Amino acid sequence: MWTALSDPTRRAIFEHLVDGPRAVGELAREFPVSRPAVSQHLKVLKDAHLVIDRRAGSRRIYQVDPQGVAAFRGELERFWTKALSAYKATVEQHNREVS
Repeated sequence: MWTALSDPTRRAIFEHLVDGPRAVGELAREFPVSRPAVSQHLKVLKDAHLVIDRRAGSRRIYQVDPQGVAAFRGELERFWTKALSAYKATVEQHNREVS
């Protein structure tokens, strides 16, 4: 899930989808990459459970997956809590050594 947003183009595509559902063709017109490249980026986002898709005639519409984003947010919060705890422990250890 973390690496799905590491690519700048993929992250930008995701940010566009935050604004609302879009078809692959609509997204492809907004980026300097081919339609197949946009489809590949969407596949990575879908595999990471960050977007979902549905058929609308001959088009496929993508949108942000609220459940996947909630799970990602939970992971970020756990990571952030661990990072803050480690920082606190380091500062406290440093303060004990200096005193």
